[in-house]
Order: sequence, then C-alpha cells, then structure tokens
Amino acid sequence: MNRFNRPGLKKRIAESVNFSVIFFIGIIILFLFGIAFISSTSKKDQHQVLSDAVSKDIIHCYAVEGYYPPSLKYIEDHYGLTYDKERYIVDYVPIGDNIMPSVTIVEIYGK
Repeated sequence: MNRFNRPGLKKRIAESVNFSVIFFIGIIILFLFGIAFISSTSKKDQHQVLSDAVSKDIIHCYAVEGYYPPSLKYIEDHYGLTYDKERYIVDYVPIGDNIMPSVTIVEIYGK
C-alpha cells in the first residue's frame, strides 16, 4: 500500500476542495454586497455634491455681479456648472435680483 491509496485520503481531499469552493463563493458574495453598499453611498454623495455646487455658483454669481443668476442656463454658461441631465432634474426658480432663488434637485430613478 502506498501513501496515495490510504483509506480516507480521497474523502479528505474532497472535503478540502468543497471547503475551498464554499469559502471562495462566500468571499465573492461579501465582495458583491460591499460594491452594492458603496454604490448606494456614492449616489447619495453625488446628489449632495450637485446641491453644493449649485448653491456655491449662485452665491458666487451674487458676490461677483451683484444679483442672483436669472436662470440655470446662465450658471451653466458663465460659471461652468455641469451635471448629468439624464439623472437629475434641477428646478431653478428665480424670485428676484436680490432674493436667493429656490432650487430643488430631484433624482430620476431608474437611471
């Protein structure tokens, strides 16, 4: 009898292979859950970054020019505001030259 034909050796090899496969699948599942969590956190951060950028550009325009921007297009043209228009709707309602406009940012779901 040689060392490769011992009783139980094949069973131990099969158990170690099964353990390795199950462990690998577990690591893959944890990795995918981690990516999903980071993705959802990133989406929340993008909304906040867009909100901060619009507010900053509105205030910057008022500080430089002495009046609030008349439209969102004005901010895009003169202050370089860019955002994903397929993902967000920015509702910009100017109230007057010296009253801060109302800005609402809505995310389009499914994008």
